[in-house]
Amino acid sequence: MLLTQLTAETAASAAIETLGLDPSAVDLTSTEALAASLRRAASFMCPTSPGRLVDSVQGAVQPLTGSSVTRADIAEILEQLVGSGDMLELRHDNGRSTRLLYLAPPSFIEREPGHYLLLGIRPFGALLIDDELADSIDYEGQTRSIRLDPVEGPGELRERGLRHVAKDRWVSRPAVEAPIDLIDGYRGRLDVAGAAGELEGIQLLDPTTSVRYYTGRWRTPGPGDTGDFVARRPQAYGADLWCLIRFEAGAPKRLIELPVKDPVVPGRDEAWRYQAAVDAARGVPQRLRRRASGTPGDDLIFDFFSPLPGFAERYLQLAGMALGKTPGTLFSFRVPVGASDKAAKFLADMLWMAIEEAPSGV
Repeated sequence: MLLTQLTAETAASAAIETLGLDPSAVDLTSTEALAASLRRAASFMCPTSPGRLVDSVQGAVQPLTGSSVTRADIAEILEQLVGSGDMLELRHDNGRSTRLLYLAPPSFIEREPGHYLLLGIRPFGALLIDDELADSIDYEGQTRSIRLDPVEGPGELRERGLRHVAKDRWVSRPAVEAPIDLIDGYRGRLDVAGAAGELEGIQLLDPTTSVRYYTGRWRTPGPGDTGDFVARRPQAYGADLWCLIRFEAGAPKRLIELPVKDPVVPGRDEAWRYQAAVDAARGVPQRLRRRASGTPGDDLIFDFFSPLPGFAERYLQLAGMALGKTPGTLFSFRVPVGASDKAAKFLADMLWMAIEEAPSGV
């Protein structure tokens, strides 16, 4: 038997084919390939923790990609997959609070007649669609969609074991309420919460910092901190836990872990909406910048500077398409002009965002 040396490029190409993607269209460092890698790893590993899943994918792709893909890059894509509904994240309290990921069932959502968003993961590496229809799947970022005959399409997807999910059920948005009402609800829970105890390694989100630089809002507690803060605290195993902590002169006094309203919602979703309410109540709401795409077509670009709760991200995935990071922003979405005003109103109603119209050419 003749042995031949397999180069990193050849191995990466073979890996992309195994993921059901086209090696001539994407490489292993692309969002599309990393999202597919996470879905495949999850199909064998779930239920598992987010940290273990990220580590397994990093261990698989790093020998083929070098240092061009970081653990943080993979963790960010995993959060997008959870937010868009490919996986479900649930909390378990078995002596210590842990978050585990589960496979979401194969599903489809009608974005518009004939255009369907595909969700979910089959176990043991099975493809979501494994026949000739698979060639019609479009991969953009972490999302998968397919265009079919608007009359026959839903039936074709059901025949392949995908269930239809209504738009409203998938977005599953919380109730519309004033920022101070949302804040008061959490404040009441903190009033009766147990003592925080000794906490180490805490990072809190400083509400006095700029809403245009999310990463820069995180810091360690200081002696002058008094009030209720969104915070993250490390645990021995798994990702940091999201919580609200009441501080007095820099000392944590009371704590509630998030989520508290819906156990199937990731803790970060409640934390990010709570912070949006705090920013709005302070008179410095989070910003949405709307600008022309600069390319032919009826699309606008929505620029965001703060992360969105899952329900808002899912709404935008139906209305437009995620673009990932763009210069000077945390991430952006491409939204058709016809859906722009409705989407902007949704974000203003649900997250109290201020809408900026960017000058032409920005």
